[in-house]
Amino acid sequence: MDRRETIKTLVIGGVASGFMLHGCVPVEEKKEEATPQPADNGKGYGRTPEEAARDAELNGKTFFTEHEMATIAVLADIIIPADDTSGSATEAGVPEFIEFIVKDIPEHQVPLRGGLMWLDRESGQRYNKQIVSCSAEERENIVKDIAYPEEVIPELKQGAVFFSRIRNLVATGFYTSQIGIKDLGYVGNTPNVWDGVPQDVLDKHGMAYDEKMLQNSIKPEDRGEIMDWENYNV
Repeated sequence: MDRRETIKTLVIGGVASGFMLHGCVPVEEKKEEATPQPADNGKGYGRTPEEAARDAELNGKTFFTEHEMATIAVLADIIIPADDTSGSATEAGVPEFIEFIVKDIPEHQVPLRGGLMWLDRESGQRYNKQIVSCSAEERENIVKDIAYPEEVIPELKQGAVFFSRIRNLVATGFYTSQIGIKDLGYVGNTPNVWDGVPQDVLDKHGMAYDEKMLQNSIKPEDRGEIMDWENYNV
């Protein structure tokens, strides 16, 4: 099983669900008030006026530096690279998602910024350069040493804690994006096409559709039309 499939299994299995189900606004900031009407902001996801205003406020701020964002992008694509069926984490907008999350949930700010600093320090000690300037092999060497908490050596524990946090954020950002949801194969309440009872089942029970039923009721090509039963006779 490759890295992408492993992460996908974790998401589907609910390992990352604790974060995914965590509200974007801390509990203490939520207030019980009269429910406002959803704002029509053209994005199609029904933000209330208060939520839309908060989104605008957070989007108007910047937390990570350009170098930090570049480092997050490097890590994100190591964690979820592009493959034959789907794009990479950066193509799904994961770095921008993490930038928004740290402003929305400030408890991530110190651990992530500290972790990015640790990563550059470790890269500097090993290769005398920041991780964004490292080769793919050099980056992989660092990441594999902190990617498995149960195997990490004591000197790299801090890096392992950081990597676990950012891996969860990357997985959450990717698998809640359009690219990630498509990669999971999740279709939600999308209607399917019913072609009637399979022929082998009808044969087994000695049943068959009459031609009138087939013409009036089982026509997948007309599934988007509303049936008119006014002149139908059994």
